[in-house]
Amino acid sequence: MGRTNPTYRDALRAIEERWADFRRALRRRDQPRFDQLFAYAREHADASGLLNHQNPLLPALLSIDLEQEARLESHEDRLDELEAALEAEGGREAGEHDE
Repeated sequence: MGRTNPTYRDALRAIEERWADFRRALRRRDQPRFDQLFAYAREHADASGLLNHQNPLLPALLSIDLEQEARLESHEDRLDELEAALEAEGGREAGEHDE
């Protein structure tokens, strides 16, 4: 039987384990944020595994960037909606005063 190569998920788990001391040294409020970054990386493990990159940390970082970009876009969309609602509300109030 031949030797099997570790999967990307195995490599990502190993990276997370190597950073365990760093995580423990973080302030308690930042530990869940640290965990979330690895959750983002796991979200794209299939694509990262297909890349078969020499350094598995690089696809993990890009995966984190992708997830954060999606969150940023979602927040910007929500902000646009709220601003439009406020402008519409302001227009209605101005119209009421004109009567």
